[in-house]
Amino acid sequence: MLFSSYEFVLLFLPIVLVCLFVGGGRSPRVGSFLLVAASLFFYGWWDVHYVPLLFASIVFNYVVGGQLARYAEGFEIAAGGHVSPDAPHVRARKGWLFFGIVVNLLLLGYFKYMDFFLGTVNALAGADVFDLPHIVLPLGISFYTFTQTAYLIDAYRGCAKRHSFLTYLEFVTIFPHLIAGPIINYREMMPQFLAMENYCICWDNMAKGLALFSMGLFKKVVIADELAPWVQAVFSHAGELTFFEGWAGALGYTLQLYFDFSGYSEMAIGLGLMLNLHFPQNFDSPYQAKSIIDFWRRWHMTLGLWVKEYLYIPLGGNRAGQLRKLRNLFVSMVLIGLWHGAGWTFVAWGAMHGLMLMVNHVWRTLQIRLPGVLCWVMTFLGVMVCWVFFRAADFQAAVNVLAAMTDVHQMVLPEHDLARWGFLAPLGVMFAPLASGLLPGRVLPTCLGLLCCALLFKNPVRLVSSFHANWKWFLLTATLLVVALYKMDRYTEFLYFQF
Repeated sequence: MLFSSYEFVLLFLPIVLVCLFVGGGRSPRVGSFLLVAASLFFYGWWDVHYVPLLFASIVFNYVVGGQLARYAEGFEIAAGGHVSPDAPHVRARKGWLFFGIVVNLLLLGYFKYMDFFLGTVNALAGADVFDLPHIVLPLGISFYTFTQTAYLIDAYRGCAKRHSFLTYLEFVTIFPHLIAGPIINYREMMPQFLAMENYCICWDNMAKGLALFSMGLFKKVVIADELAPWVQAVFSHAGELTFFEGWAGALGYTLQLYFDFSGYSEMAIGLGLMLNLHFPQNFDSPYQAKSIIDFWRRWHMTLGLWVKEYLYIPLGGNRAGQLRKLRNLFVSMVLIGLWHGAGWTFVAWGAMHGLMLMVNHVWRTLQIRLPGVLCWVMTFLGVMVCWVFFRAADFQAAVNVLAAMTDVHQMVLPEHDLARWGFLAPLGVMFAPLASGLLPGRVLPTCLGLLCCALLFKNPVRLVSSFHANWKWFLLTATLLVVALYKMDRYTEFLYFQF
């Protein structure tokens, strides 16, 4: 079930809210049970066969996390005296953590990377050594695996106390974030799940949540989904592109991905507010960034924080000198790329961002300042070039798109645009049929207008922070929601579902 579907907006969500606040108002335990049941139904709507897999993963991590929490509590009690790192309970504690992480990674690896691994072996061998199983990737497996792995590490560190299985089940399956995040943290979210007032309706949260949900739905349905056919037209003809088509595809995907994923995240945060839950912000106007370091503080923020706390810092962070810090940054970004998708183009995307981060950190040590506009242009172009690899089917397609973007001898517009853009002919612009069927003369101005919106308008999460129930907010929310509902006439998945 999609957030951007009539069955979700008009049926599922109203029924869940009514049942939750009626049942939860009488008993928080009943409210938790209803929310878990609704979340499992929401997940099973896509394919009920993967609900047992999700449930098995939850049971396993709850059991292992419980063992780690018990050892952590015992360690705290013994902390008054000297505890040898070779003590049996210390070794057992590390063993449980290792066991839990390995099983989680094996589960993710089997479903997400088996085809990639076997295909790579076949390519290196030059023969079909293995038949590819073509395993269907369960929705949300990357997100709920990361969420639960973080729980295990927090339990090992003594930061995650044990709670009932029902509460843990609610934490993992809560439907607003289950499919594509934002990634939530156990120790930060659990107090909210335990608060009794969460099962009593709060009209202020309901109004804020609906406003934010409407903004996110508008971004997804009206903007991202309208860009999708243009982007598809370019990347499906990667070997036949002209200069303007290449730029239209790269810029179009840069904006499509942002409006699609940030729209989803805002819908999720808005839905959380309706349930009296405060999910972490996931985007903070990333295309306004003037450095790649700043970009990663604004883009997919919960993933960045996860990687920093559970990967970058355990690798050593910046504690062992500049060279190791740069190495840790690069390794972290490569793994982020691999997490996004089972393909070498994703690894390349992560590696390119890792290299840019390394250069950015070294540049900062030189303390050389450049004009802000130049910094923004360099950052945005770097991000956009990397997105080409993220979107392309393979390396050759990515290279073809980038080659078209730099081929000034192929500045061609379609014949349809001759009347509108004919004044560009003296500058070397030609007019002829285009293989993609795209109209760059219309696509590029639209994309530039959307980019200006992303640069000038306040982020919706920040905008809602100043929310006051009045007619202006009512008209804005109602308009966005009505327009989005009108445009919800086709099935379009969120882009991050495939990652």
